[in-house]
Amino acid sequence: MSRLLFALLLLALLALGVFLAVPSLAARHYGTPSPHLSPWQTFEYSARLLWHDGLLTRPANLTGVRRIFYVEEGETVASIAGRLEADGLILSAAAFRDYLVYSGLDTSIQAGEHSLSPSMTVVDIAHALQDATPTRVTFVILAGWRLEEIAASLPTSGLSISPDEFLAAAHSPPPGLDFLVGASSVEGFLFPDSYDLPRQLSAGQLVNEFVRRFAQNLTPELRQGFARQGLSVYEAVTLASIVEREAVIAEEQPLIASVFLNRLEAGMNLESDPTVQYALGYDASTGTWWKNPLTLEDLEIDSPYNTYRHPGLPPTPIGNPSLSALRAVAFPAQTPYFYFRAACDGSGRHLFAETFEEHLSNACP
Repeated sequence: MSRLLFALLLLALLALGVFLAVPSLAARHYGTPSPHLSPWQTFEYSARLLWHDGLLTRPANLTGVRRIFYVEEGETVASIAGRLEADGLILSAAAFRDYLVYSGLDTSIQAGEHSLSPSMTVVDIAHALQDATPTRVTFVILAGWRLEEIAASLPTSGLSISPDEFLAAAHSPPPGLDFLVGASSVEGFLFPDSYDLPRQLSAGQLVNEFVRRFAQNLTPELRQGFARQGLSVYEAVTLASIVEREAVIAEEQPLIASVFLNRLEAGMNLESDPTVQYALGYDASTGTWWKNPLTLEDLEIDSPYNTYRHPGLPPTPIGNPSLSALRAVAFPAQTPYFYFRAACDGSGRHLFAETFEEHLSNACP
């Protein structure tokens, strides 16, 4: 055998080895290739995936926030890939397209709404786009939200519960809970948190899940703290809901709680703006449930929630307080303060005063 023929045979064997080794290596890292690919296509796309390497397995942003990505009916893979890269959800549109073709997922992307995060890899996102209706959704209740604000967030949550269904369930408190005996709604007891929920959930089950999270956080220590302030759990939650709305900075919550507890002990009216805002309800002019600023006319509203006109606590909580607000009521600061007002520097902090004269002197110039 001539040297030239031997060299050609050796090159052919090397080429065959590469032809077989590349798909094997790609399959080990990225799964089995689509059976619809020809042998040459399998080799080509296997080589491409190995070339892309970290672009397929490295997230675009490990701390990125999950958001909604919508795939239009009939949208091309190239368009989807380009938008994913432009939105910062993937590092490379080309790597994404090549993986889709290699895996055969390019023909089965589902049109519709997808919950994606830049902390996901290209491989993760490619598989996530195969199902536009994930079985679970993330739902967040923000501290201080009232029932209507929670209801308003449902249409975009992925849960198949209407605002009206939720509000109806929220006005039928679950039985067997001592802190809700006699209550007309669960306002105040829907614990602010992030919830991982099954998509197919009834309104009653949703309310029960939120109340159950509250019950889990209602420790014996908290109950004892409320009792030391002379408050039942329901009364403590009502006061905490006011503290939540008054405080801009969480570290001031124990101070604000001390002011209201001092007022209650002295027989003074609470005179809290958020209770009036709750009584006024939705303000169409500002598009919020918490009208601000309030007018002198607003402060005269005839409502049991108007703590400028009526002594003691309002009849129910005015929102759903955070754990920090609940703890502020259970373990308030020990102060001589009866008054507080917003500082004039825009920091969100408050100036506290023992006397009304000192309170007036804290007014902004």
